[in-house]
Amino acid sequence: MYQSILVPTDGSELANKAVKEAAMLAKSGGATLVLFHAVRPQFQPVYAEGVAVPYPPSHSEETRKQMESQAKRVLAEAARQVNSNGCTVEQDYAISSRPFEAIIEAAKEHKCDLIAMASHGYGGFTGLILGSETQKVLANSKIPVLVVR
Repeated sequence: MYQSILVPTDGSELANKAVKEAAMLAKSGGATLVLFHAVRPQFQPVYAEGVAVPYPPSHSEETRKQMESQAKRVLAEAARQVNSNGCTVEQDYAISSRPFEAIIEAAKEHKCDLIAMASHGYGGFTGLILGSETQKVLANSKIPVLVVR
């Protein structure tokens, strides 16, 4: 059975479903559940000759604190859902413009042997435009991935 399960969450209803499924799996096998949130930095548009171009954020101390606060809120809510389930829970977050890489790296750091995450199931053009983080994790992770819909 699994020893440690990473569950990326963004606080959405679908992500909460993945948290609950992973918590049941963790409890049944005695695994540790690692709740993870990847905060995507906000790019500020720069206007040049009437065209808005995304400009990387400066990550001021205030901005960093806001991103950390957002991550802690999302993780605290997910942890509240899990605590009633009786499994061991850890929390972690990262600030990354490439969340799928942060998810894979967190799974490695926490020595997770499973990543459980939600997917909206968008395919075709919509999936291409939205750039599914789940799809990117599936394509790049050497750690098994459980997709919850």
